[in-house]
Amino acid sequence: MKIRARSFMHEIDKVIAVRRGFLSYVGVVALMLACSTHTPRPIQGGADAGNRRGNEGMEGFTEGDRRPVAGSRFSVVRDAVFANPYQKVWGAKGNAPLERFPVTLMPLIKGMLPGGGTWQFLAAARRVLASDTDLRWGPDGKGYQRLLHPNAIIMTGRWDITEETPYSGYFHKGSRGLIIARYSTCCTETRRGNMRSLSMIGRIYPTTDPNHPDPLPTACFITQEDIGGEVTPNINEARLRNAPNTTVSRRGSGMPILILSGIVFKKAEKQPTIRQVYQIAELGKPPAEPTRAPEFMQLTVAAGQPVIAGDNLDFRDEIMAHIYDAGDPAPKRKLVFDVETSDTGTTHGTAFKERRDITNWKKIGTITFDAAVASFNGDHVFHVNHPAWREDRNDPRTVVQK
Repeated sequence: MKIRARSFMHEIDKVIAVRRGFLSYVGVVALMLACSTHTPRPIQGGADAGNRRGNEGMEGFTEGDRRPVAGSRFSVVRDAVFANPYQKVWGAKGNAPLERFPVTLMPLIKGMLPGGGTWQFLAAARRVLASDTDLRWGPDGKGYQRLLHPNAIIMTGRWDITEETPYSGYFHKGSRGLIIARYSTCCTETRRGNMRSLSMIGRIYPTTDPNHPDPLPTACFITQEDIGGEVTPNINEARLRNAPNTTVSRRGSGMPILILSGIVFKKAEKQPTIRQVYQIAELGKPPAEPTRAPEFMQLTVAAGQPVIAGDNLDFRDEIMAHIYDAGDPAPKRKLVFDVETSDTGTTHGTAFKERRDITNWKKIGTITFDAAVASFNGDHVFHVNHPAWREDRNDPRTVVQK
């Protein structure tokens, strides 16, 4: 039986919103499972793959998230994410391929039915908005299981704004700081030549001293390709934006996961497909100075950065090859991204094919990465806050509470 996507999403949202009873929930779950032919791909990697999972009970807000956070120390987070790499030396002879953790439907609907406890997916969506902790260790030190974007690589380097801008804080010319970023894909697929949605999230530290002794406030950002997916042949051609397009049909058999994600994000956040960047504009800003944040930010690999060759190349191996020689743990090169901003753009279309026409992009600086690692802590412990939506991005009084 063929069901139109628009009707499918409407029925799910209606059932979730009004909670009309157990049978309705069962019908929703059955419908989603019937419409989805998405199954986990065989996971590549070592025999201890089952031991690399994080705590399933850590999806929502915990006591660790509740504790006041005075700030973050770059050295502490850097050391944590580099502590347990999946490969001791990237590219060394005898290494197993990096694992590809699957994104599947069942963990996302856990707790959605009446009597099933907390809906873990919705709890996770609300937690990333409420918690600004940088490392979520959990009671056993194994972190938490990411429901989306489980496959990633951590990169560290420097944020530099080199051009005059009308903006405040760390968008202002001359701003220099350290950065820890997580580059990921939203789904199971990690290899070029396939449909995937690459993403970069990160924390900017207002210091150039990697061993600064004091905790510092940080600014978080979130950027991504088309949320439905793109077939970019390499990371050099990926355009990561804080306000990406959304083409649901590109997700193929994973479409129910994407639709359910949209519903959950909408319940947790007023605007689920734009992540404002006002935190960067407020980092290092004197309290009396007004916030002036750009509406849009785009990250692209800088022109002149070589393209790494290879068919079906995993983006994690691609990024490592930009910085390292295979089998040698010492960094040999740098991976540079341009930082561009714009305040001119329009949004049109539907939730299933949302388009943003953004013009007048201006390069204002760079991000230069000089180290990277694919690690357990990078996938299960490192945490980035999602800035809550403001009706006026420059006015903290207008934040939307849901």
